Amino acid sequence: MLRAVDLLPVSDTPVTLLTRHSIREMVSGQGLAGYNLQLTPQGRDLAESWGAYLVEQTDRNIQHCMSSPIQRCVDTAALMIQGADCMTASDIAVPLAIVEQGLLVEPGSFVVDIEQASPYFRQQGALGFINSFVNQRLPGMKHPVTGVMDVLELMYNAHPRHGNGLSLAVSHDTILAAIVAVISGCSHIQQDDWPEMMEGAFLWFEGERFLESQLKWIWRGELGQLNIQDFANQRPALI
Repeated sequence: MLRAVDLLPVSDTPVTLLTRHSIREMVSGQGLAGYNLQLTPQGRDLAESWGAYLVEQTDRNIQHCMSSPIQRCVDTAALMIQGADCMTASDIAVPLAIVEQGLLVEPGSFVVDIEQASPYFRQQGALGFINSFVNQRLPGMKHPVTGVMDVLELMYNAHPRHGNGLSLAVSHDTILAAIVAVISGCSHIQQDDWPEMMEGAFLWFEGERFLESQLKWIWRGELGQLNIQDFANQRPALI
C-alpha cells in the first residue's frame, strides 16, 4: 500500500480507495468469517493511523465515504475518517457521514440467490468460491462482469469530480478479490493473491460519463487500466 501511494496520479486527480476492512477477530471452526466478528484493538489503531497517513502523505482530503453495512467495515471507515480529521482539523468541522451500501457486502454485490450460492461457499471456501464465480460456474450469482460493473458504477457516482479528493469504499476480501481478478482479466487467483486486512486498490476514472470513461487502478504496486465500454460489452446480451 505504501508503494501504491507513491504511484498515485497528480494531486488534482481525485481517487477512490476500495479497501478491505482492518484487522478483525480470528475465525474459529470452519474458517468462514461471520458478520459479528469485530475489529481488534490493533485493527482499530491501524485504521486510524492509515487514515491519517493517507491525508498527510497524499495531500488529499476524504470527501466521501461508503461502507458495507457490516460493523467491522463501518468501524474501519469511521476510524480512518477520525485519523484523517486529526490531520485536517481546520478543514473538517464534523465527522464525515458514512453511507452504508448493500453492493459492498454479500448477498448484494455478486450473490443474487443466497440459497443457491451459499452451499458452494461452504464446500469450496472463500478462495474456491471466488475462482468459481470468476469462471461463471456458480448458480445464484450475477455474471462476473455485470457484478463488477454494478460496483464500479457505484464508485463512479460517488467519485470526487475535481481537485484532490479521496473517496473511501470499505468492503470485504471476497468482493475486493473478485473485482481485482475480473478487471485484470485473471481467471484463477491463488492464496497469495488474496487481499490482506486493510489492503486495498486505488481507482480513478477519466471521462464525463461512466460508460465512456477509462478506469485506472493501482493494486500491489502495479498500474492497470480498462475501457469501461469495452468491459461492459463482455456481459451477456439481454434476451
